[in-house]
Amino acid sequence: MTMHEGIELFRRHQQSHAREKTRESYAYLLRNLEALFGEMTVDTISIEHIHQLLLTVTSGRARSSARLRYAQVKAVFNFLIEHGKVAYNPCDDHVLRKTYRAPRYKDRDVIAREAIDEVIYRCRTGRNRLIMELQAKCGLRIGEVLKLRASDVRDRKLLLRAPKSGREEEVAFMPEAIATRLKDFITAEQLTGDAPLFPISYSTARSFIKQLGEKANVHIRPHDLRRHSATYASRNGVPLEVVSKIILRHSDLKTTQTYLGKVTDSEAMRWLDVLHSR
Repeated sequence: MTMHEGIELFRRHQQSHAREKTRESYAYLLRNLEALFGEMTVDTISIEHIHQLLLTVTSGRARSSARLRYAQVKAVFNFLIEHGKVAYNPCDDHVLRKTYRAPRYKDRDVIAREAIDEVIYRCRTGRNRLIMELQAKCGLRIGEVLKLRASDVRDRKLLLRAPKSGREEEVAFMPEAIATRLKDFITAEQLTGDAPLFPISYSTARSFIKQLGEKANVHIRPHDLRRHSATYASRNGVPLEVVSKIILRHSDLKTTQTYLGKVTDSEAMRWLDVLHSR
């Protein structure tokens, strides 16, 4: 089988099993793989060929983009192995794995609930406070909050259009108090239909959240509020599956676990006391 035929087989598989965003992400790599090695048979592609390909598709790109391209070409050859078209994966090389290895992430600092509450309390603008509460108490991404329109509010549900997951839409839920304040805000601002709820940019949102944090002596970014929603729920006994699938809307529990931060020794002992003092 030639590399061209192998790529066509992989593309047909993606048409049936991969989301459009995933197919678009692979398109650039597949074009280059075909241009460089399309006429070669798949079992003659060597480590040196893969190295040449990766240099071509990652030149001038960020390290994260380079790691993505390595993972993608590795996935292509794993697919061909599964279908019996090639015996080994040329990406399984020590030097390549080391070169494109993902960095080790440090444990994320967990901002205390009291600090988050103080930052939100210091906000005197109804609009800005709602933006922060939708993140900190409903688990929305800042981009999802800023894309909300009046027609997306359905009682205590929020319709999220074109979410990060690649689905057409998702649903987020609100506590009753926030749902009531959001409804009052929409009425006061006379928002209807496709009118945006919060017509500001990401940089504006990031700026006012950062400034409020500085007043409370807390270094905080918009995504810290979403992370807090997961940590607070988890620390209060909400099952991980609910935190993952309902609050954060992750497809993988492992992704959710990176949000929760490290459990301190004092927290571990407190939870054991709570568990065994019943």
